[in-house]
Amino acid sequence: MAKQKKQPRPKAQTPKGFRDYMGAEVEERNAMLGQIAEVYRLYGFDPLETSAVETVEALGKFLPDVDRPNEGVFAWEEDGDWLALRYDLTAPLARVAAQYRNDLPSPYRRFAMGPVWRNEKPGPGRFRQFYQCDADTVGSASPAADAEICAMLADTLEAVGIERGDYIVRVNNRKVLNGVLECMGLEGEGTRDAVLRTIDKFDKVGEAGVRELLGKGRKDASGAFIEGVGLSAAQADPVVAFLTSKAASAEETFANLRVAVGESAVGAEGIAELEQIAGLLEAQGYGPDRIEVDPSVVRGLGYYTGPVFEAELTFEITDDKGRKQQFGSVAGGGRYDDLVKRFTGQAVPATGVSIGVDRLLAALRAKGRVGGGTDGPVIVTVMDRDRMAEYQAMVGQLRAAGIRAECYLGNPKNFGNQLKYADKRRSPLAVIQGGVEAERGVVQLKDLVLGAKLAEGLTREEWAEQPAQVEVPLERLVEEVRKMLDRTL
Repeated sequence: MAKQKKQPRPKAQTPKGFRDYMGAEVEERNAMLGQIAEVYRLYGFDPLETSAVETVEALGKFLPDVDRPNEGVFAWEEDGDWLALRYDLTAPLARVAAQYRNDLPSPYRRFAMGPVWRNEKPGPGRFRQFYQCDADTVGSASPAADAEICAMLADTLEAVGIERGDYIVRVNNRKVLNGVLECMGLEGEGTRDAVLRTIDKFDKVGEAGVRELLGKGRKDASGAFIEGVGLSAAQADPVVAFLTSKAASAEETFANLRVAVGESAVGAEGIAELEQIAGLLEAQGYGPDRIEVDPSVVRGLGYYTGPVFEAELTFEITDDKGRKQQFGSVAGGGRYDDLVKRFTGQAVPATGVSIGVDRLLAALRAKGRVGGGTDGPVIVTVMDRDRMAEYQAMVGQLRAAGIRAECYLGNPKNFGNQLKYADKRRSPLAVIQGGVEAERGVVQLKDLVLGAKLAEGLTREEWAEQPAQVEVPLERLVEEVRKMLDRTL
């Protein structure tokens, strides 16, 4: 009988394109999401938590083709139906709005936070699972709904720690762009798409670069030649006029946009909506230092149907090579009036915003708002394993008083190991009670914030000689621990 081949041990590694989040990272994210949720609730939005799995059909624009049924999504077949992990939080909202349309209030205002999954090639800082944080209003065509989203976005950034002056929410309207394209008289869907792709590069290549790309083409930074759209200078003029129409005041910007859209009715409609949004925001005290009309904002060209907005952080950071650069965009959204219609056949207006959770967290770390690590629990050390019940009683008192605490559960023989553990746990203080202290009815409280870098292997006697250690009666344990925490945290 052949000897059975030994099964190799599984590799302890995260799948490609995924990552693990440890204690402090999770707590920082949860704290930030909690702050965001408070702003959303303040605006009257309700939380919604949808299934992580949707039918591929419900995902709509991400519907896989016949030969590659899982392209773009993590999908599998079950009983003849294709299911997939949700790709974003908007498609599930559209499904919910259609499925429960007779039960939900209209307009329906909801916010959602959670992971999404994309079956795409991973890269630096680009993962296949990441968090999104969305807020949407479904069922209102009023520009007031768009203005409210912009105001809420500004308030959210300030609530999490981005100071006024370090961000700007920029607003545009897809209808204005459609009016510009209408003025150009472009023929063929391919040419229009090429123009749209070029417009999307404005923030990278500037006015001159856009002119070149709309014309014969240009060389990029590497020296490679990029083929242009092939438009004449006269045909390119409306696009450039649109992209560069931002002026010192909103009134001047609107005047420039009217020139750019010419006689286009849809373009005029878009400008009127922008004017109404600007007026509503001004009435609420949101000036151009927080929210401004900016025609260069172009998002999701095939997705949005009206106003679009983007939150950009304007402070500088230093990259890996020591170069200074602006942090950039952390949130974006707009009006998408056609998404729910896929389910109901009826037009259902909607507008919303999505915050890049990881990007915003990175910005807060860059500003020093988070990243210092979270404080661990108070550690009750164990000097005598036979007295574990007494140590657990101390922990119970601390927890009952709302103080995060734990009892050391490792091998108590080496006291130095308990100190190492407390250091790894970022514990603010330790409670120490040996037999002598127990007989006298006291405990030692050690401030670990001051002693975080103590040498390894200290004996209990050496530990006691260090500063910031006090002896207190056991009956005052909770009171004295709270005093020390108030001093050290």
